Amino acid sequence: MKDLLMKYADYNLWANDRIATVLKGLDNSILDKEIPSSFNSIRKTVFHIWDAEFIWLQRLNGLSLSDWPSKQYGAETPIDKFLETSNSFKQFVEQLHEVEFTGDCVYKNLKGAEYRNPRNEVLQHIFNHSTFHRGQIVTMLRNSGVTELPQTDFIYYTRSN
Repeated sequence: MKDLLMKYADYNLWANDRIATVLKGLDNSILDKEIPSSFNSIRKTVFHIWDAEFIWLQRLNGLSLSDWPSKQYGAETPIDKFLETSNSFKQFVEQLHEVEFTGDCVYKNLKGAEYRNPRNEVLQHIFNHSTFHRGQIVTMLRNSGVTELPQTDFIYYTRSN
């Protein structure tokens, strides 16, 4: 299980880095353009991915947050924080022993309700969640006229590593 989740953690960082490279070269007018989606701009979607990864990493480390971390950044895109958190996920998975993946993560959601899930399910959830929203970012970028986009599919990651 560790090998598979390690590969997903590495893939998540690789794909987020490829998207971040594109985002760093864009004007704020593109990042903040209102586009119908789960979150109505590219910047807000990046905030959401980062928020979710950061919150889940804290939960896996025994801490439950009561607010979205991106609230402290205002209008600045946390691209470096986005990648920093993805890298921290990779390090977290590297440090776990095989038996720890099936151990429970006990946490409270932002409203204070307590939950319990095995660590491997939490990790699978967050990597799938990030993939879903990266796909939305790609669609939003295309709708904004950005055509030079990297491949972020898992199979491209496996071929490049």
